[in-house]
Amino acid sequence: MTDTTILTERQGHILIVTINRPEARNAVNAEVHVGIGTALEEAESDPEIRVVVITGAGEKSFCAGADLVALSRGEHLAPSDPAQQAWGFAGMVSHPISKPIIAAVNGFAFGGGCEIALMSDIIVAADHAQFGLPEVKVGLFAAAGGAFRLAQQMPRKLAMEYMLTGDPIPAPRAAEFGLVNHVVPLAELMPTALALAAKIAANAPLSVQTSKRVALGIADGRIAADAPYWEHNSRERSVLMRSEDAREGPLAFAQKRKPEWKAR
Repeated sequence: MTDTTILTERQGHILIVTINRPEARNAVNAEVHVGIGTALEEAESDPEIRVVVITGAGEKSFCAGADLVALSRGEHLAPSDPAQQAWGFAGMVSHPISKPIIAAVNGFAFGGGCEIALMSDIIVAADHAQFGLPEVKVGLFAAAGGAFRLAQQMPRKLAMEYMLTGDPIPAPRAAEFGLVNHVVPLAELMPTALALAAKIAANAPLSVQTSKRVALGIADGRIAADAPYWEHNSRERSVLMRSEDAREGPLAFAQKRKPEWKAR
């Protein structure tokens, strides 16, 4: 992993994690996966860290999701280490930790980027930010938790509309339905997220961590209630990824052309 793919900075009891691939819209490749996952492991094991804030570099993109250009070249988006693979997409989506995570969404959070936000405990978004699961537009599906978490975190009918159309959700609209906690101008994004993190960090850390574990049902590094979803997710993904359409979508994206779907 390059030293600059994921940037980490401590401010008191807060760990700031920045996805630093603005030239690729902060898309997730294997380096991002390892960097985020390692940062979360560090946060969980270090008693001095009480809150994690995750954000993206630049003003346009929080995270564009999976690096489809890399995927079209046959690159793996996850490391070969089974323990790191178990963290899930971006080293995060099936990697629950006891320390609260605040997503400071500085731009669009699409696909896996939206799924990173969904895995966070609190979302603070810039007023120009957008969320979305556009996988259906490229022959894939929201296999990193989005297919079940979006419907858990906003009204089901709206979640189904946005997931099945792949249309973006503007941050103010997302806030109306409780998907986002705070919407602020971009200049106020990090100050707002850090002020919220500091407020949480001022509380008794073990009480905060226990509260999160009980609220989410975290035990032994897993959310037990999510297990059936992940099992179903894995079966469906295995079938879909063998399809012609799943190959066509990323290729068409990389070639900047309209995909030719065959439903097979």
